[in-house]
Amino acid sequence: MKGPLFYAKILLFGEYGIIKDSKGLAIPFNSFKGALRFDSDGDERHQHSNARLKAYTAHLKEKVADKSLTVNFDFERLEADISQGMYFDSSIPMGYGVGSSGAIVAAVYDRYALDKVTVLENLTREKLLALKQHFGVMESFFHGTSSGLDPLNSYLSIPILIHAKDHVESTHIPSQNLKGKGAVFLLDSGVVGETAPMVQLFMKNLENKQFEEVMRDEFVKHTDACIDHFLKGEVKGLFTNLRKLSQVVFEHFKPMIPESVHGLWQNGLETNAYYLKLCGSGGGGYFLGFTEDLERAQQELQGHKLEVVYTF
Repeated sequence: MKGPLFYAKILLFGEYGIIKDSKGLAIPFNSFKGALRFDSDGDERHQHSNARLKAYTAHLKEKVADKSLTVNFDFERLEADISQGMYFDSSIPMGYGVGSSGAIVAAVYDRYALDKVTVLENLTREKLLALKQHFGVMESFFHGTSSGLDPLNSYLSIPILIHAKDHVESTHIPSQNLKGKGAVFLLDSGVVGETAPMVQLFMKNLENKQFEEVMRDEFVKHTDACIDHFLKGEVKGLFTNLRKLSQVVFEHFKPMIPESVHGLWQNGLETNAYYLKLCGSGGGGYFLGFTEDLERAQQELQGHKLEVVYTF
């Protein structure tokens, strides 16, 4: 049996900020994907994924039992499929900030949730919020806490605009200009990141009044401006705010940036050839780059593989 594909996601803007009620903008990224499959050859990786699904099912049953999750699942069918060797077959790198666990959550909800909200319906604000809430509880198994945004994006496979914690909507982003010089790209740090410790560190930092003020007065302000300019296709305004956002993150989110990336980050700010920002929680994995001249950025980042996400 072949299940539907669920894609990776990229949070273009809003990492950490959405915890503080900034805007956020997430888009599907079709280069990486995953699906529920059945194994007939006993592959070790498949067995590991199968065991993980078994533990995940126990987590879901617990959450349904204590009523923190108000979705009903066909657990009988889910457990029967797991006993038949079902696993999640995925090309989405784990610990890279592109939604590997979100795709698993979306796939399980899609196949086993009863009375589920579907993509074919009129996706009202209430339905999107309910889905996001369900997915947050479902994904907590992987990260401890979750906004539910990654699974929401993977499940619906459409751009999602977050206005605030309780206000999300589907949105349209400007069409790509495939002949354009500008690009959004992924930069591989070569280090695997872990979400939970990074989020814990951020929450601890928020207890510091000065850091909290930086988040509110600078990070959130520039994030919101970047999203507004990006959605309107205003490149000049976008890059003015991107530079400020990149600077703020470099100064105040150093622990979320591996040392191997520090020089690259600074070089972008000094040359204005590109600007880097976090992709997800940071600590490793991918970092997002924005450039008005992809060829120049590639020259500056020679020896590093850039994965283009979007061109303009």
